[in-house]
Amino acid sequence: MKFDLKKLFLWFLIILLISVATGLISAFFLESLSYVTDQRVNNNLWIYLLPVGGLIIGLSYYFLSKGVEGGNNLLIQEMDRPRRYIHWKIIPLVLFGTIATHLFGGSAGREGTAVQMGGAIGDQIQHFFKWTKTKRHLLMRMGVAGGFAGVFGTPLAGVIFAIEFARDRKFDLKTLVLSTLVAFGSDFVCHFVGVGHTTYIVRAIPSFSIENILWILLIGIIFGGVAWIFSSSKQVFQKLFNLIPLPYLRPFFGGIILLGLFLLFDISKFLGLGIPSIVEAFNYPVHPGDVWIKLLLTALTLGAGFKGGEATPLFFMGAVMGSTLAFFVPLPVSFMAGAGFVAVFGAATNTPLASSLMAAELFGFEGLPLYIVICLMAYYLSGKTSVYATQQPLLRKWSIRDLKRK
Repeated sequence: MKFDLKKLFLWFLIILLISVATGLISAFFLESLSYVTDQRVNNNLWIYLLPVGGLIIGLSYYFLSKGVEGGNNLLIQEMDRPRRYIHWKIIPLVLFGTIATHLFGGSAGREGTAVQMGGAIGDQIQHFFKWTKTKRHLLMRMGVAGGFAGVFGTPLAGVIFAIEFARDRKFDLKTLVLSTLVAFGSDFVCHFVGVGHTTYIVRAIPSFSIENILWILLIGIIFGGVAWIFSSSKQVFQKLFNLIPLPYLRPFFGGIILLGLFLLFDISKFLGLGIPSIVEAFNYPVHPGDVWIKLLLTALTLGAGFKGGEATPLFFMGAVMGSTLAFFVPLPVSFMAGAGFVAVFGAATNTPLASSLMAAELFGFEGLPLYIVICLMAYYLSGKTSVYATQQPLLRKWSIRDLKRK
């Protein structure tokens, strides 16, 4: 009994450490993003420095990222089959790389950064508690859950995301319980220090009728298509920029292209996270072209090697597409925007259940059955694609390509 009590206390201490660390770094990250976004919006000079910002990011990763190359792909690889520890230096690298991307005007998100920092924090525990060396897969999942929950304010979604993200088929009750405690702890710490999250309001939920389900299945197909196009576009841009032999020059040239687009077209609202446009989509139908502009700019930004995640740009694409479809589909515009918000993200990252729970936590649990249907539909119709390269070989789902082989 004495041994059990000691181990219980140590696990409590580990939960506390990961919760506080992921909560505080999430709060710092969110506040930093808000600050640099304001700086860029109020002074276009930062956008003119995009190539310089890209070069700084490229050089820092080229010379400092040895051993942690790959970002989210490395994390998925280690969570699937732990082999080597994730060095702590990935935390400052991805943190300041993402902040720089947003300061200079790259179109990127924040989930990738939060997940990498959280996973790395979890993996560092073995330095303080040597007996946890055999628990790396569990500790990384706890960290990922904490990072996701802290940045988005959705602890339940964070727990399931940590499982789906790594295509984990071996998780147990212990993983679920410990990850849940960390996720809620991280979310609490983030709010405790005064950092909140954007509020999105879904004003009406359709009834669970056959007619509405048919409409939901239809728009789920469209959302899945958007996710597939984005994942494919990102891969295309990555292949194109990989033709540049010096890796640190890739974001430099990507910055030149983005700057050229900024000088030629009015793309200001598509730079950075694009949260004002997402909020707007919940209120009334918006221009359908916005989806494809954001998709192109984000695929270009991330494909060139700028840092950040895909989540918020995917929220943008989904919410705007849903809002646009409200012109033709007899469902409330705010519901359509919310459904697209989570469905496109869930399909592109292959995390439909986490996305469904995110919808419930952000928009209300009364619509959960409908969100599950639409997220699963988009997930399956997106095919065996992913925004994470190392996740793609782990996918075990039906794809339209399977029909072609038959």
